[in-house]
Amino acid sequence: MFKNYIFVAEAEKEKLDGIIRGCIRKVARSQEMLYKRFFGYALSVAMIYSNHRDEAIEIVNDSFLKVFSEIGKYDPSFSFKSWLRKIVINNAIDRFRRNHKVHSFYDSEALLIPDESPGIISNLTAQDILILLNKLPDVHKMVFQLYEIEGFSHEKISGMLDIPESSSRVYLTRAKKRLRELFPVYFTVNYEKFGN
Repeated sequence: MFKNYIFVAEAEKEKLDGIIRGCIRKVARSQEMLYKRFFGYALSVAMIYSNHRDEAIEIVNDSFLKVFSEIGKYDPSFSFKSWLRKIVINNAIDRFRRNHKVHSFYDSEALLIPDESPGIISNLTAQDILILLNKLPDVHKMVFQLYEIEGFSHEKISGMLDIPESSSRVYLTRAKKRLRELFPVYFTVNYEKFGN
């Protein structure tokens, strides 16, 4: 059984390598195959960074344009999915920066309130968290995702979003606070989902 799995995995890798070689040669059929094969995965990554499916699809399409133009730089000793994920995230960040250049990152309505229930989010599924994340202001959502999901430091996030490092910390705190506020509302609406 394990031998069969290795054989299938090797066959899939060879097939992917062939598709990538075709993309390097700008073969339209290979590009179409790569797009179809990884569209769902790329969309799932983009949806984390976007509140709207249409915007996420634009991020994915922009990402694949970049993939096709830079596929010659892809190192096959690394996972293609990881390389694609990085491109999708960077495109999402670029889109965020373009769309928020003229907006102030100052959020006057948010207050810093001590964390009284730190484990509340651990009861949610990934889909539940995504629904709640989409209710956050864009900058809070972006910082939360980059810090908590992707594991970037506040220093790195500061450079990516062109904001002060201290603002990154504040936005993360505000995002967590807002998620704690949203959870009881979401929990009440979806009471049966969580049991009791």
